Amino acid sequence: MSQQVGYRDLRRTEAENYARDFVPVIPAPLAADLIEAAAPEPGEFVVDVACGTGVVARLAAERVGATGKVVGIDLVPEMLAVAGQTSAPIDTPMEWREAPADALPLPDESYDLVLCQLGLMFFPDRSAAVREMRRVLSPGGRVAINVPGTMPRLFEVMADALGRHINPDLPGFLRAVFSLGQDEIHRLLRDANLQQVAVDTATKALRLPPPAQFLWQYVQVTPVAGLVMAAEPEHRMALEDDVVAGWQEFLDGDGMLAELPVITATAQK
Repeated sequence: MSQQVGYRDLRRTEAENYARDFVPVIPAPLAADLIEAAAPEPGEFVVDVACGTGVVARLAAERVGATGKVVGIDLVPEMLAVAGQTSAPIDTPMEWREAPADALPLPDESYDLVLCQLGLMFFPDRSAAVREMRRVLSPGGRVAINVPGTMPRLFEVMADALGRHINPDLPGFLRAVFSLGQDEIHRLLRDANLQQVAVDTATKALRLPPPAQFLWQYVQVTPVAGLVMAAEPEHRMALEDDVVAGWQEFLDGDGMLAELPVITATAQK
């Protein structure tokens, strides 16, 4: 296991788990906020970079309608396969394409809006990816991006426990999720010659399942699922005991309540 493990390594089962168990808990609430910030309009052409199983793309499709178009692009074919199985809410033309973020298979100046949720921090060449976003935008087109901010304590507890009980490299993957800050995102957008750059952080309150349930739901939607589930049963039980104890402070009713800092950036070509 290396710290370079990423979502390129995701398997079909994990992609299906992601759509079923994880999207409703974190990506869907964040997607709704990103769509509000981006404000897609009827008839617009939209690209969703690192679209995953398509939660942002489908919300955008609701906004642009039958006269618009939405293209979801992701590096992981398993994610795209799951995305393609979920029909759009209306008759908006939608496409799913496999490609890296730094080589979008789209013509220059062909789209009105580029969206990217919870993906920029994983791109090997973030600068090239943002330049590609700008390239495909029509003059006056917009980009809207979100990423997690500073790692909150809830995830620190899980990262530390994974390192102690499963593999000392595992926290590296989890910390990569929280590896981008406001200043770097602002620089990336400005260096790509985007204008009217605005970058803000807001705290999102998220209602999560009970501790043990959320631990295993989270683990099983990541590329490290195979490694964790292959660990000896006593190591997995020690992991669960440690995390559940550390998450007692987040208990709220029959689940947990956590606060996640979310960085949202918008800009214009």
